Amino acid sequence: MIDPFEPYANEPYADFSDPRVRDGFQAELADVRQRLGGDRPLVIGGERITTGTWIESWDPSRKDRLVGRAAAAGPEHVEAAFAAAQAAYPAWRDAGMAHRARALVKLAAVLRRRKWELAAWEVFEAGKSYAEAEGDVAEAIDFCEYYARQAMDLDERLETYPWPGEENTLTLQPLGVGLVIPPWNFLLAILVGTTVGPVVVGNTVLLKPSPKTPIIAGIFVDLLDEAGFPPGVVNLLTGEDAVLGDALVDDPRTRFINFTGSLATGLRIHERAAKVHPGQGFLKRTMLEMGGKDALVVDETADLDAAADAAVASAFGFQGQKCSAMSRLIVVDDVHDDLLDRVVRRTEALRVGPAEENPDVAAVIDGVQFEKIRGFVERAAADFEVRVGGGADDTEGWYVDPTIVVDVDPTSELAQEEVFGPVMAVLRARDFDHALELANGTDYALTGGVFSRSRARIERARREFRVGNLYVNRKITGSLVGVQPFGGFDLSGTNAKAGGPDYLRLFLEAKTVTERF
Repeated sequence: MIDPFEPYANEPYADFSDPRVRDGFQAELADVRQRLGGDRPLVIGGERITTGTWIESWDPSRKDRLVGRAAAAGPEHVEAAFAAAQAAYPAWRDAGMAHRARALVKLAAVLRRRKWELAAWEVFEAGKSYAEAEGDVAEAIDFCEYYARQAMDLDERLETYPWPGEENTLTLQPLGVGLVIPPWNFLLAILVGTTVGPVVVGNTVLLKPSPKTPIIAGIFVDLLDEAGFPPGVVNLLTGEDAVLGDALVDDPRTRFINFTGSLATGLRIHERAAKVHPGQGFLKRTMLEMGGKDALVVDETADLDAAADAAVASAFGFQGQKCSAMSRLIVVDDVHDDLLDRVVRRTEALRVGPAEENPDVAAVIDGVQFEKIRGFVERAAADFEVRVGGGADDTEGWYVDPTIVVDVDPTSELAQEEVFGPVMAVLRARDFDHALELANGTDYALTGGVFSRSRARIERARREFRVGNLYVNRKITGSLVGVQPFGGFDLSGTNAKAGGPDYLRLFLEAKTVTERF
């Protein structure tokens, strides 16, 4: 197939160390600040619906500042959304891959034109720094551009061997109506990627964003209209998890669930989706990304300054609220104390403050997460040494100090469970063998990293470090769409590999047709 689009390239990032760039973005922040506090409706079949009940989104850095309200959906809206998605499906399925891919490229252009505006909303709704917010929007653009091109590659019959007297074709077709449940931490990037992936290959979806960050989801659906997506292809259901979650997963019209979030919720979805309900004539597919307990291994041959920089960036970027964040630093004994000193100095220099002031570390997402993280730290402090941080302040926002806990028992809660906050557990390894053993010693297998100058050890890590994304001599966060397909295995998920060449295939089924002449 001739590709009608220019070659794929990742969206570039701005340099916020440039005063002119920083001033320009701060002007965008000032503009968005004036628009905080508005209401966002449901969007079902293109119709904007206000329900009379609301979920509220608050600025994590200033917990008394309302970012906005989103309409809370009920059971009747679930019914309407399924009806709209089913009604839109035949025409969208039959529109052709090139038409749908073109819609994604148009959407990317819309996102690109409004990149800083969207990033500014993320600063207020999720507490992201300037670079983290802009990077999130850039990733959303990348998903649109990349999946548009990947879809074109699937718009031909697949290769089969010839057979005398017959025509044999193997083609792909969409599944139908699916459910998309994105998380709050990459509130636009993952929301966009998990939505447009199934949509570009002909499915229609119900989109249920996190109730922690519903405002950016409402803005995104408005941008779909601007890009020309037909009504009913994406239907927005904002609301409480307890009201919507099980109902949407269990519904016999749900063909697939594309989920990113916590292990507990992912396991619940996996279990419930396995049941065939009355009126359901198919098996549901689940694509689940469920987090990690990610480790960076540093041996005695490593560049310790580079390793310290990577450890701090990986652990404390966006307050550690990434499934890829480094929550375990595993250091061989020979350089443990030296590296720890470097990491401690860098951590103590981090500036904590409101996200709109672009600090190194801002507030965590809300009071629930604040209390969860504080509980982890308090319990760890009873057994281990808190070398840096340990404090938390919820006077004005949900602030948790960057925290380093040392000499952590590898079997302890802090070394085994996902904290999802700015907390680093430091583990001492006897040697590289022991370090790899510790790194693989959890139920998760998402991201990990190794700092070493030893080619033999690097090659061994390639074979034996059990993670979906392994990074050598660099930080372990910041995967790029099309460059580092992202997703883990074991209890980190189903290895869907978002931003990779096999992702769209998950939302298609194959059909063989044989005709004898």
